[in-house]
Amino acid sequence: MKKCAAELLGTLILVFFGCASAMTQGFGTGSLGVAATFGLVLMGLVCSLGSFSGCHVNPAVSLAWFVHRRIDGADFMAYVAAQIVGAVLGALLLAATLGTDLGNGSFGTNFYGPQTPTSVGLSAGQAFGVEVLLTFTFVLVLLGVQARPELASTAGPVIGMTLLAVHLVGLPLTGTSVNPARSLGPALVRGGAALGQVWVFLLAPMLGAILASLTWRLLAGGPTRTEVSAPSLEDSDPGMARTGPPGVASAAQ
Repeated sequence: MKKCAAELLGTLILVFFGCASAMTQGFGTGSLGVAATFGLVLMGLVCSLGSFSGCHVNPAVSLAWFVHRRIDGADFMAYVAAQIVGAVLGALLLAATLGTDLGNGSFGTNFYGPQTPTSVGLSAGQAFGVEVLLTFTFVLVLLGVQARPELASTAGPVIGMTLLAVHLVGLPLTGTSVNPARSLGPALVRGGAALGQVWVFLLAPMLGAILASLTWRLLAGGPTRTEVSAPSLEDSDPGMARTGPPGVASAAQ
């Protein structure tokens, strides 16, 4: 229950602050401010909630951890359910606080096509490819951090800065998802075109996470260092035996 509570709370906070910054970027925040908000909030969540659940706050990350046998099927389903509930609650709280039409009216949702808050107007296929690549990069970094326990103390900044960089590239293209829960919550609350397009931002990040997991296994050449290093992680923090080293997470986005 503590793990699920941490995932729910973390995803709620990520969605609220991240999407709020997206809604207000036209009032001075700008794309850099939005990217920094997502990255810095995730950094803080990793440092504060990582010891409870690993602070995935992202179904794509939980899928990668499941593929690498860091969590079992029951934990995977529980994590994803908690993340989705947290994302919906975060979006509802945002709607109650700022409404759904502030700024460009996107409500922080993800998008593609000509009728979007940006002038890029990617096709569905292009948006899908962008999200696969962005998620692949993000998850590959997380797997690399987890495979080296000596990096545990710097995991928060590494993960946060990676999410910031991913957002800088993805914001003008798709609004940057890399996190199915982060996309689904605002889309369910906003409805309309956002809900009709959300399938891209549910499927593409999951595919990107799978590809990153397979690539990491190929690079590792046999048993991953994650699996090999598990006993030492348990010795240092028994509570993280299955969720990953302290502070290693995430997020979504």
